[in-house]
Amino acid sequence: MSLKQLPEESRPREKLLARGAESLSDAELLAIFLRTGVAGMNAIELAGFLLKDFGSLRQLMQANQQQFCQRKGLGAAKYAQLQAVLELSRRHLSEVMTKEDALTSPSHTARYLSARLRDRPREAFLVLFLDNQNRPIADEILFEGTINAAGVYPREVVKRALEMHANAVILAHNHPSGIAEPSPADRHITARIADALSLVDIRLLDHMVIGDGEVVSFAERGWI
Repeated sequence: MSLKQLPEESRPREKLLARGAESLSDAELLAIFLRTGVAGMNAIELAGFLLKDFGSLRQLMQANQQQFCQRKGLGAAKYAQLQAVLELSRRHLSEVMTKEDALTSPSHTARYLSARLRDRPREAFLVLFLDNQNRPIADEILFEGTINAAGVYPREVVKRALEMHANAVILAHNHPSGIAEPSPADRHITARIADALSLVDIRLLDHMVIGDGEVVSFAERGWI
């Protein structure tokens, strides 16, 4: 059955306009993105097939071009569209965060940093540079490593913070294992960076560890 043969209230686009995007299932949202189905499957059925084939919506969205394009009903054009959607989402989060106070809006900060780091296959160490009112100036991944470690050098963090004219910083790094619990090494390097920054009057506001659907904040645990 084609989507046009479905009752209007059951069609994904009409349902979204009437009830809001949050009312749709993963398959219905994906069907809107796909727009059309393939022979023997309408867009909703194709979406359901793809979600089952990839294992989850997240697995589909983080697939590389080769993995994505070899699936039925997908190709380079849809892969480009998906990457554009993902980048728009990241930029939206970044813009929202720049209009907020990073210290008083930890949820925006955590969401943004999670979007930046969560799906990276290797450990990456990011520094978010803030002005004297805790508004973001910029963020940079300063160090990258292996699947379970990244070499981090406090002197380089201080050097870059001074170059950015930052008054405060927030640190973040991902755990590719998906487990966000900080290690003793994480706590040790955080203390070293905090000490180094304090010598030049730059505050360390937080260190967020990004896992799979979880963010652990050093500040919330009272470690900073």
